[in-house]
Parts: sequence; C-alpha cells; structure tokens
Amino acid sequence: MTAIDELLKRNYELGNVVPGDRSSAKPSLQVAILTCMDSRIRVFEIFGLKQGEAHVLRNAGGVVTDDMIRSLALSQRKLGTREVLLVHHTNCGLEMVTEDDFKDELETDTGLRPTWAVEAFKVVEQSVRGSMARLRRSPFIPHTDKIRGFVYDVHTGELREVDAAETAAA
Repeated sequence: MTAIDELLKRNYELGNVVPGDRSSAKPSLQVAILTCMDSRIRVFEIFGLKQGEAHVLRNAGGVVTDDMIRSLALSQRKLGTREVLLVHHTNCGLEMVTEDDFKDELETDTGLRPTWAVEAFKVVEQSVRGSMARLRRSPFIPHTDKIRGFVYDVHTGELREVDAAETAAA
C-alpha cells in the first residue's frame, strides 16, 4: 500500500466528522496563517482551529515569497482576511542548507540553475523579521497593521513571539 492509499483509507474511515462551518470560502476569523511545510507543525491542533476559520498557507521555511504574497493578496482582497500570523519553527530544514550549495546541487543534477531563491537562513528569528518586513512593504497587501510573527518550538510546542519593533531593521 502506498502512502497515498493509506491516507485515502484514513479519510474514508474518518468520514464527515471534522467540525467547522463549510458554508463560505471566507475564513470566519479573518486570519491567514503562513507556516512551514514541516510535518511536525500541526496547525489546526496548535491553534484549536476548526474548518472555515483560517486560511493556512505552507511552504519550505514558512517564508514570504512572491507566491505567498499572491495568495495573501487574494486572501485579503477577495476573501476578507485582515490579520496574518507567521509561524516559523526551530530545527528547520532550511537552516541546514545554503542558497548557493543547494542551487549548485540542483544545477549539477539537472543542468539547470533555479531562478528562485531557496530562502535558506541560519537564525530563525531573522527569517521571521524578514518575512514580516516583506509583507509590510508589499503594495499588494492592504492590511499590514495586524501582522505578527512567531517561532514554534517543535520539541516543546511553545510559541514565542518575535519582537515586532525589531522588524523595521530587517
């Protein structure tokens, strides 16, 4: 059995028991959460979310990229979100690579060098600050007054807020 087959089996066995309001694509809490794709970050459980309450966006590192700005612009302008919660985490895979080394590896394997940024980092708090600053500078994000960033400790479950006052320096 493949992993996908296992997930489909679980979905069938679970049935329709997921709580929440499915009547609208507009999140009832008017919040978008941007976090890493790391499987240790269980977004719905961490925040006690129900279906229909928040947009959840994920990518490697939880960093603000052009595609995340695209999604957040749609989320705010067409679907009513007004707040953005950034959640990066400890022990992230992006801390273990460098921009050039990973691009070199891909170029060696494929003959092509990616045009996109890896967004590797060494200090997670600096990555959070940089992501908050990108959002605040984006002309496409109209609601920037309620952007907050956090570091999630994957071992303890603690959420630690990154000082917003330091964001302007990023």
